[in-house]
Amino acid sequence: MLKGFYFVTNVSLSRKGIISDVKAACCAKVCAVQYRDKEISTKLMIEEGLKLRRICRKAPFIINDRIDVAQAVGADGVHLGQSDMPVNMARKILGKDMLIGLTVHSLLQAKNAVADGVDYLAVAPVFVTNTKKDAGSPVGLNLITEIRMKYKIPIVAIGGINIANARDVIKAGANSLCAISAVVSKNNVKAEISRFLEEINIGLAS
Repeated sequence: MLKGFYFVTNVSLSRKGIISDVKAACCAKVCAVQYRDKEISTKLMIEEGLKLRRICRKAPFIINDRIDVAQAVGADGVHLGQSDMPVNMARKILGKDMLIGLTVHSLLQAKNAVADGVDYLAVAPVFVTNTKKDAGSPVGLNLITEIRMKYKIPIVAIGGINIANARDVIKAGANSLCAISAVVSKNNVKAEISRFLEEINIGLAS
């Protein structure tokens, strides 16, 4: 189960580069690393993905959107959005052993995702976020709780999460969370993740 801090790369916000960030994230013992880069070419994404794959020995390595890249670099899974390839088609291509995560914005989308056999849900955006411009309106903590009450599937909370609200996100029912700008824009990525993990562990123990 994905439990803890779910790390997502962001090249534009990173101070030290994606490679450095992922090394720090793995040292901090994150529960997963998602490689996301919408601007890079396929060739360069594969080259960088192979480097990251070697770093992520103990954390599941997940590729955002790109099923072809995930296969090329031997990733552990892919993360899809609502406008990406349908989950059932992705499963046919990737097989039963690769992780498939899906971003959801409503209870209905969560219901459909579970029926399609996703391995985890990313509920987003929980709060207002400036990291992803097309994230949409905040869904709030209530959606996390509603999904948790109906399904046992792992939930990752994403969007507008910071140290101040991290504990509440976990208490609402999320198993893990992602904070991008609050982590990769800092000088010490490992230390920032460790701060979040303290809040996450308190929330999980509540």
